[in-house]
Amino acid sequence: MSAPISNVRPATDALLVTLADYALNFSTPSEEALDTARWCLLDTLACGIMALAYPACTKLLGPLVPGTSIVNGARVPGTSYELDPVQAAFNIGTIVRWLDFNDTWLAAEWGHPSDNLGAILATADWLSRNQATGTPIAAFQSKIENRKSKITLRDVLVAMIKAHEIQGILALENSFNRVGLDHVLLVRIASTAVTTAMLGGTREQIIAALSHAWLDGSALRTYRHAPNTGSRKSWAAGDATSRAVRLALIAMTGEMGYPSVPTAKTWGFQDVSFKGNSVKLARPLGSYVMENILFKISFPAEFHAQTAVECAVQLHPFVKNKLAAIERIELTTHESAIRIIDKSGPLNNPADRDHCLQYMTAIGLIFGHLTADHYEDDVAADPRIDDLRAKMIVTEDQQFSRDYLDPEKRSIANAIQVFFRDSTKTDRIEVHFPIGHRRRRKDGIPLLQQKAEAAFTAHYGKDRSAQLTSLFDDRTKLEAMAVDDFVAAFAG
Repeated sequence: MSAPISNVRPATDALLVTLADYALNFSTPSEEALDTARWCLLDTLACGIMALAYPACTKLLGPLVPGTSIVNGARVPGTSYELDPVQAAFNIGTIVRWLDFNDTWLAAEWGHPSDNLGAILATADWLSRNQATGTPIAAFQSKIENRKSKITLRDVLVAMIKAHEIQGILALENSFNRVGLDHVLLVRIASTAVTTAMLGGTREQIIAALSHAWLDGSALRTYRHAPNTGSRKSWAAGDATSRAVRLALIAMTGEMGYPSVPTAKTWGFQDVSFKGNSVKLARPLGSYVMENILFKISFPAEFHAQTAVECAVQLHPFVKNKLAAIERIELTTHESAIRIIDKSGPLNNPADRDHCLQYMTAIGLIFGHLTADHYEDDVAADPRIDDLRAKMIVTEDQQFSRDYLDPEKRSIANAIQVFFRDSTKTDRIEVHFPIGHRRRRKDGIPLLQQKAEAAFTAHYGKDRSAQLTSLFDDRTKLEAMAVDDFVAAFAG
């Protein structure tokens, strides 16, 4: 007869403790991280504002029940919505991610750490507005009253750095995608830790909230891969950030946590969802991820294809008048690109197309640029695109793959050469680091500012766009700005 199962509560898993302590106590990010976070905030808001031009996105926005509003609720930039912070996080997270144009982190598990802004900005605005008006919000009111000053943009920037770090460091050695789980798991984990801390949670409450975030498991990656690729990948991060805020609010009521969720034998996350692998932190938590974040500046494209499109755009002048004479296109890339975005056959929707290496490369060769509109049905109907896709030969360069995994390089290399039927050929164009890479930060930031200015001008008009972009000119002034005033400036 087997012995009864021990019901003695285990000590809290070290992972939960480490994440909670970092979320609660870290307050001294590097100057580089703070400065990068400033540009990350500008870029992330620009991506969200751009998405508001697409009805497929805006149909998902607003309150759960049409027509309802929350007094002193969290606002959604570029719109008139005032929502509870859970639904506001969904709205903000969805617009940020919709066009696949916000920042990227490439590691064993890739992802987009600025997705966490959905939870951070919604929570900060909601708290800031209620602090300003003195409106009671239950368990959080005493914490609001006890603050010596208003919630500022420095609080937001530091929260962004923390969320980037938690998501990014967890991604370095833990490949959740390899077991079929979607990387938005890490958005939920990071946002839960950071927003519980923002709400004034104790160490125990943050640990409890994190345990619930791990209990949730993860969405499957089905919607990111052929033959099922679809638009859920554009709102999955919004879903993750809203769940994070919900879990943080639950924990703030004093709801119990579960101390060994990651490691519990048989029933824990590692055994159930991670094939028995241990979840590891590859390095101490600090400011590393924000310092090394990759911005998508030039193209709204899955990041493994950024340098391929850059190569294609360079080749455009030499092939644009000879497209019909092309015999083959040799596209050399790295293993992750082949595994994720190397596709043949029909592409059924914009979400399918922006995750197809050949489609994005063809657009660059044909048009000399790539925008979100190029994924829409009217452009996809151009027969030249599928004609070029059929002529592409995609192969792996193992050195590209090694450099992709090298923490000192973190390259995302692609190369393209076009061969014509008359035996002539173009030069082989090779790009290792996209413009949004840390190694090209000096060149990239002016272009990032132009990207934001164009996004704001299209939505708000030229004069207001100038006002909004000027908020980011002086980091000291930006950091001192009250969150509720900042978000009000972006109201639609």
